Amino acid sequence: MSFIKKYIDKETTDRRNFLLASAAGFSGIAMAGTFGVNIARAAINDPTLAWSYRNRTNPYWNEIVTGGEAFIQSIGKSNDDLTHLINEGSSEKSLADVKALLAKTNGELALAIDTNDAPNCRPVVEAVAEAGGFVSTIWNKTDDLHPWDFGDNYVSHMTWSDEGPAEQTARILFDAMGGKGGVVHLGGIASNNPAIERLNGLKNAMKDYPGIELLAAEPADWDTQKANQVMSAFLTRYGDEIKGVHCANDTIAYGALEALRAEGIEGMPIVSYDGNPEAVELVGAGKILATVFTNPHWGGGITAALAYHAAIGSFKPSEEPNAHREFYAPVVVVTHNDAKEFKAKYLENTPSYNWNDFWGPSNGQIQYK
Repeated sequence: MSFIKKYIDKETTDRRNFLLASAAGFSGIAMAGTFGVNIARAAINDPTLAWSYRNRTNPYWNEIVTGGEAFIQSIGKSNDDLTHLINEGSSEKSLADVKALLAKTNGELALAIDTNDAPNCRPVVEAVAEAGGFVSTIWNKTDDLHPWDFGDNYVSHMTWSDEGPAEQTARILFDAMGGKGGVVHLGGIASNNPAIERLNGLKNAMKDYPGIELLAAEPADWDTQKANQVMSAFLTRYGDEIKGVHCANDTIAYGALEALRAEGIEGMPIVSYDGNPEAVELVGAGKILATVFTNPHWGGGITAALAYHAAIGSFKPSEEPNAHREFYAPVVVVTHNDAKEFKAKYLENTPSYNWNDFWGPSNGQIQYK
């Protein structure tokens, strides 16, 4: 597992380079005024296509953007025609960069974005709508924010129903623990929808396992280094009481595994989420019990496709049913028994997708509790 140490080192270097570059980079573009009334456009002939995301160091987000690049190639453009807004986990930078690009393009923008946390989604959507652009979001938004409240400009929101799969991985974890003992949870950013749902999935599973005790649940911010620190602190605090580890994503699991290795602990039951190639390798090797694949390549491509085709007038979002405006994407739980088959199908040979089939693989309309 030497790749984990290299991964942590690379993450440190990339973050340092980002901080140095951001002072003179895109975030320095002057934001021209505030946008007034919504600019009515029947269609935009050649919109700027952009993806706003955390960074490409994270394998998950790299796959998201690779999907966006696959889509842009399918319409005869090059990867250079995709604008990258890299926020490094900052909601403030996410919003500032979107506003700056709207000013630069005079609102002629087709934007695919994860807004980093749920509260940031509304100001992003409002800024895009007021400028006359088009936006499709994934993962994070508040429950009271809906695309159909913004006419055509807020095209769609895609997320993944995480509670069920997270509960499934928790059950796999608890069974490996013999149904008893202390478990720790390392989560994502506390206000992120997926972080909340994945912790809820763990708690749901615990209802059927009275012998399992949740020792602690703390955010690791989707970050390998932070997860390494959190797991190290858990080991100091709880020691041998920890019998299993529930991680909100794969990159968190890498940090937890490195902390366990540093203490000479091998074979600790651990589960994760995202289905990154490295995690699937670890599942196949028995180092991780299970991960959950959310097909980020398809998600990244179809989110960009929806924003772009709405912008150029290929379809009118307001004429689509609500199930096409807010929908779940599919997931696959990967265990040791099926890791080899999964790897061959999804990782060694990336499936070819019809980027005009916007909702074919989707998994129904988002449901709110």
